[in-house]
Amino acid sequence: MKKVYDFSKAKRGAVVASTGKTRITIYVDDAVIKRFKAQSEKTGKGYQTLINEILAKYVGKRAA
Repeated sequence: MKKVYDFSKAKRGAVVASTGKTRITIYVDDAVIKRFKAQSEKTGKGYQTLINEILAKYVGKRAA
């Protein structure tokens, strides 16, 4: 391991860019999150995946 590293040309962000999805921050009502987390436990899918599937269906796109 080096004692000093040169970060002068470093860039912030993900090391590997993801394709097809974008990381965002949104505020969602507590009751909505609670319901999706409960559904997540029943289905075994992540609650964010479930939210994405519902939003994709709403806008007429098929979830990836």
